[in-house]
Amino acid sequence: MVDLHVRNMFNEKKYQVSKKMLSYEFANFAFNYFLLKRDAVAWMQKNNYISDQQRESKFTPGLGTWKDTQVPNTYSCYGDFLTETLMMKMLPVMQEQTGLRLIPTYTFTRVYKKGDILRRHKDRPSCEISTTINLGGDPWSIFIDPTNRIDPTNRIDPTNSYNVIDEYKGIHKPNASESVEVRLGIGDMLIYSGCELEHWREPFEGDICVQVFLHYNHADGRFGEKNKFDKRPMLGVPH
Repeated sequence: MVDLHVRNMFNEKKYQVSKKMLSYEFANFAFNYFLLKRDAVAWMQKNNYISDQQRESKFTPGLGTWKDTQVPNTYSCYGDFLTETLMMKMLPVMQEQTGLRLIPTYTFTRVYKKGDILRRHKDRPSCEISTTINLGGDPWSIFIDPTNRIDPTNRIDPTNSYNVIDEYKGIHKPNASESVEVRLGIGDMLIYSGCELEHWREPFEGDICVQVFLHYNHADGRFGEKNKFDKRPMLGVPH
């Protein structure tokens, strides 16, 4: 049974940290899987195993991309078969941890590199209840603003996938009272309400960090069934 204190923390603060939710063995397997996938896709692009149209697209179906505008020039993958399977496997765990009935939407994985920044933002509707899980690499904190305040410098653009305009470069101000720093160990996960709480990462000083995001909607919330599978016909297929 889940610790009621943990569930109550999520209900009160809209975020919580859950330790060792993935075994080291599985997290390390997934970590190495994505390193191999990144390198194999890069080789296929370089050696023309991928068409020009696929190479220029933002998301090459199933293979991943370096063209994600939120963290440019960093490998990311939408809806990987492994992580979509993990999302379903973690569904009862996420429901137990939050006390909510959840609907799976999509997964997203990044292989972060030195110097990367995750800009301060709120997420789009398919990311209503999310978790980010550390699969391995160098430690890298994520920051949460628990106040759910509206930042006047963070202008919202509803046409942008991540609900933050491209020109906004604001990141965390050191020692800002509204920030909570979360540092995840391998297999730990941060569960958070991505549409309500701003979250971000400072410039990465390590060499590599692999994080997977599992996204869900609250079945009885404002988005309900309409974003099931991120409006795809099934899991594992392109958006």
